[in-house]
Amino acid sequence: MTQLGYSSALALHLSRVNKQDTDSVKMVDLDNASVYRQFDKSGMLLGHLHAFPEQCQKAWEKVLKFELPHEYTKISNVVIVGMGGSAIGGDIVRRLALVESKVPVWVHRDYGLPAFVDERTLVIASSYSGNTEETLSAFTKSLETPCKKLVITSGGKLKELADSKGIPVFVVDYQAPPRAAFPHNFIPLVGIFRKLRLLGGMRPDLREAVDILKKLSTELMETTPLASNPAKQLAAKLCRRVAVIYGAEMLSEVAQRWKTQFNENSKTWAFFESFPELNHNAIVGYEFPTEAKQRMFVFMLRSPSLQPRSLLRYEATAKLLARAGIAYEIVEARGKSVLAQMLSLILLGDYVSFYLAMLNEIDPTSTHAITFVKHYLAQSPISSD
Repeated sequence: MTQLGYSSALALHLSRVNKQDTDSVKMVDLDNASVYRQFDKSGMLLGHLHAFPEQCQKAWEKVLKFELPHEYTKISNVVIVGMGGSAIGGDIVRRLALVESKVPVWVHRDYGLPAFVDERTLVIASSYSGNTEETLSAFTKSLETPCKKLVITSGGKLKELADSKGIPVFVVDYQAPPRAAFPHNFIPLVGIFRKLRLLGGMRPDLREAVDILKKLSTELMETTPLASNPAKQLAAKLCRRVAVIYGAEMLSEVAQRWKTQFNENSKTWAFFESFPELNHNAIVGYEFPTEAKQRMFVFMLRSPSLQPRSLLRYEATAKLLARAGIAYEIVEARGKSVLAQMLSLILLGDYVSFYLAMLNEIDPTSTHAITFVKHYLAQSPISSD
């Protein structure tokens, strides 16, 4: 059972809309093994997607052995600095901490640092490469303050700087594009927050999550045919459309992860919105431009752990989307724990974005536009002032 929740009437609506859009378009055959050899030239599938459950387990085992200075528990706030794939783990662990911890957590995606950083702040600089310009700027600024400091990185300038100052470094020893190293920037944060007493015992939740991820992987792998593969089915429905991803509560950050994976892996437009805020504005915009309706596809990420009022909002929004003639799908999380539910949807979204890259006939690993911006900025080095 795939746990993709929608009624038979809505299924008919989706099939009709999708048929109108694809009748004249011949799509790539996702059940043909040669497709992956042709387009996944950098090995995103075999090198990283297949390894996702195992890497979650390995990252957990490693962070359990990581020691923090005792005084790091004496903090009044946490600031996680990072960008892109190195920051999303901070967003998700922040959401977990909101439920359990009285210590506020801030995720900073920018240069410099918030003005409130002081001696009772823990600044965690997360950069997979260790050379992210904005993160280096923020971390360098933190060295001018009495705050406590911690680094998560695979190396680069960030590690060199931290080592020179005697700052604890959690070293990521997994080679991948930053977005594919998600288990190694998120799971260590979960472990670190647990050591800081900002999260409770996560071991049973992690065990459940890994078990679910292993089972889910068999359903999502390329060897599972489209007829019974939910990730392939969703990618096919999304093909040549613009993705809009909705999520509530702890699934808001998961929706953001889906959005960025569509951007980076599939090289396609994508946007995300959060309940209940989207019910106060986004739903009013379904009318115009009328020609855009046939090009949009809305994913609503849902979990039984959501508040009853949030679940009602999904129902109301689904009715509005159907009335407007906009294709959508409600995608259900798996597992009992919040951690398992979040990770199951993250893995599904990663696979959907990968299969969409295949349908777009493009290598999911390459990010030429990001490289262009980095090279462009390098022509004007950061001033020392």
